[in-house]
Amino acid sequence: MAKASVQTSALSKAETSGRQVRPRRSGEETRRDILVMTERLFRERGFGAVSIADIAAALTMSPANVFKHFSSKNALVDAIFLQQIRLLENKLDPLDATHSPFERLRHLAHSLMENHRRDLNDNPYIFEMILMTAKRELACGRHYENVITELLAKIISDGIEDGTYSATDIDRSSRTALFALTSVLHPALIAHENVDILATRCDELVRLLDAALRYGIDK
Repeated sequence: MAKASVQTSALSKAETSGRQVRPRRSGEETRRDILVMTERLFRERGFGAVSIADIAAALTMSPANVFKHFSSKNALVDAIFLQQIRLLENKLDPLDATHSPFERLRHLAHSLMENHRRDLNDNPYIFEMILMTAKRELACGRHYENVITELLAKIISDGIEDGTYSATDIDRSSRTALFALTSVLHPALIAHENVDILATRCDELVRLLDAALRYGIDK
């Protein structure tokens, strides 16, 4: 019986010695690997040309393993955009309260616009992803809105405190300000627009917002 056990063990070693055994990875590591490969394939082939099966094959895993971590291709898009938004948060450098509210609004609007333009130029696949998922409710969209409206709310709140702006519903005003800036922030509206035209449009929108906040956005 002991001899049979030794033979079985030897056979098992012989069977595995001819192939590479993949080290066990944590769920978080596997998730990260999937996102890195997905983004790479989107860059190389375009969003529409890449399937879950393609991603799984590139990682030498089964499609079921990809689905275990991401329920759909849209879930992958959501996760990639959330990463992009976190990178954007780190890149932004908002002006502090030593600057006027107008200067702070203008700086924020231009910084966002320039970052979005640069991302579109460096990563054309992002534009395709946005167009193909525009009608779907993704968590990344809500997260982006919350990040930017919080920055706008801080500027508006400080402007009210120092007497520059009229008292207003800060949450409502910050979201209205974001909606107004959409024409210089949304990739579909800025991807093919002239840079100088965008810069002028951005300044005009900021002046309009600043005036509305000074004299009452509801008036």
